Amino acid sequence: MADEIALDMEDIRVVAAYAAENAAEVLEIFERSYPADFRPRDAVEAARTFACGGKRGKALRDAAWAALRAAKETEDAAASQVARAAMSASSAAYLHPLARSTQVRHILGAAAHAARAVELAAGDVPGVGADYLERALQRATPGLVEVLLRYPLAPSGGGRVGELMRTIDRRLRGEPS
Repeated sequence: MADEIALDMEDIRVVAAYAAENAAEVLEIFERSYPADFRPRDAVEAARTFACGGKRGKALRDAAWAALRAAKETEDAAASQVARAAMSASSAAYLHPLARSTQVRHILGAAAHAARAVELAAGDVPGVGADYLERALQRATPGLVEVLLRYPLAPSGGGRVGELMRTIDRRLRGEPS
């Protein structure tokens, strides 16, 4: 089928590892405000476990849903973005072999939410997000980029997080931002 792309479990593990590292970098922002809420950290750890050969199943899905609930329950915008980054890390394991721009969210969503969390934690300063994006770009492995290149460009929309995701996408594809 022309709408499908080549994708194996190792490719998905590479994506999940990248997403987990991006979300892990910002967990402290959430944990400063909610030190007793482990849902985002648990989602990141579930993604890391999967990336290292763990199963893709109920525990991973449950961790993603729990992190999303944490994002929705917080009153702190930066903490909410961290929880969304963690949810995106666990959800990265569910990247589908469909040539759809929306699948790029599985690949780059954690990095984009993490960058937005950093911006918000600094008082909504875009330059701080740009610094984070540079780190996200540096941690992208050749394998991650190779998977990304199989997909269309990131979708439009999504507010500031979508803008950050499209910036990462263009930069990883070698296009000017």
